[in-house]
Amino acid sequence: MAKKDGNHRQPKGLAMQNMTNKHPKFAVVGHPNKGKSSIVASLAQDDSIKISDTPGTTTQSRSLPLEVDGEILYELYDTPGFQRPREVLEWLRSHDVPAHKRADVVREFINQHKNSDRFHDEIELLRPIMDGAGILYVVDGSKPYGVEYEAEMEILRWCMQPSMALINHIGKSDYSSEWRAALGQYFRIVKSYNPMNSDPRQQFELLEAMVQLDENWREPLQRSIKLFKKLREQRVWQSKDVIVAEIVESLRLKERLSIKGESASDAQKANLENRYKNHLREIETRAQHQIEKLWHHTHLQKEIAPQPLNDLDLFSQESASIFGLTRKEMVMTGMLTGAAAGAGIDLLFAGHTLLLGGLIGGAVGAVGAYVGFDELSEMRVLGQQIGSRYLEIGPMQNRNFPYILLGRALYYLHALTQRSHAKRDKLALDMDSDFKDRWLDDETAKALEKQFKMLRSDNGSIDTKELDELILKCITKVVTL
Repeated sequence: MAKKDGNHRQPKGLAMQNMTNKHPKFAVVGHPNKGKSSIVASLAQDDSIKISDTPGTTTQSRSLPLEVDGEILYELYDTPGFQRPREVLEWLRSHDVPAHKRADVVREFINQHKNSDRFHDEIELLRPIMDGAGILYVVDGSKPYGVEYEAEMEILRWCMQPSMALINHIGKSDYSSEWRAALGQYFRIVKSYNPMNSDPRQQFELLEAMVQLDENWREPLQRSIKLFKKLREQRVWQSKDVIVAEIVESLRLKERLSIKGESASDAQKANLENRYKNHLREIETRAQHQIEKLWHHTHLQKEIAPQPLNDLDLFSQESASIFGLTRKEMVMTGMLTGAAAGAGIDLLFAGHTLLLGGLIGGAVGAVGAYVGFDELSEMRVLGQQIGSRYLEIGPMQNRNFPYILLGRALYYLHALTQRSHAKRDKLALDMDSDFKDRWLDDETAKALEKQFKMLRSDNGSIDTKELDELILKCITKVVTL
């Protein structure tokens, strides 16, 4: 169990916040197939929302709150697209009322047609607006502006709710200028927002723009922005805990196999070795799933060419290449004396043997070395007083292994935190060779080697406080807060 210092603690919890505060609500509306669901998924940070190129995928209004420790930051409504806006607008205009009573006419329309199949989609999208949700009207800026959209915008103006227009870009063409000219006549704020490429900074900017829509929203929205930033900070901290636990468990892992006689057979040794390697992969896979859950990527499809991530061999050449640990670009630390030295690593996978080609620097000079898998983690035959014997492998002794493991974990975390929840393509990790330079410098390497050495020593309970701080430092270098 990791010990915690009184001055080294998680950011203050958010559960004690006042639950009575009214949270902002927004209905995302527009023409069918313009990216409404993608925008909702992005802003709600929810990858469970169905997104399709087929019009009419969304048929019911769906509430999606973004919560922190049980408190709602804001609530979004994914809605169907307009189907018969001209008929609806004609019905509204048939009621001769002053401007300040137009919202009452919209409510009357909803009550009168709530059981009508003909206006089902319009009722679904108007209901949350008339219940107090602000309006986020979505258009596709890659398509030319058309007058058919004016009926939709006029209906929204009758709702008398604060509103903003978002220009999405589904295709490559750009008709933003004509859209801005038209939208500006109906909406106070017009912004471009691509949900597929959105990052936390863009989401903060969008929330800050919403503050300008209604004075009554200022306080709850500003508070939501603050909580949103706290949420990201909290997830970073929790991800650090996952990665530290993964490294500790992997470096201290042991596997045992009961045997008869004085020595183990080659088949038994191979069996134990495979169990040990598979257990290491399971630890990494479990950590990945935990990080996915923390960042709400629970429906993530993963693919690392040419194989899926879960089938990737920790010791394979593909693993080294994909995660940026190329033959010429691995940092070897703590060689021989435990001092850190920058160097390269060759990961070659041949049969069941891992060959590490190292360049040992400093006083030792340039000496090539090859180390078999049994030198990664000591394998030995042990006996007990009662007479049973077992074959044991572990804990991990190879000094390069924790850097490989940490580099993979950091890049996976980096990829998830940069990925929009609106994306539905498979995550293919394509790490550039310079990634490790972002998180590993000589000073950090020396400090990490000290911690890894203690883990390899297998001296029982450990205090991970310093390792926590080092891993958090590495994370903040690759994840934008």
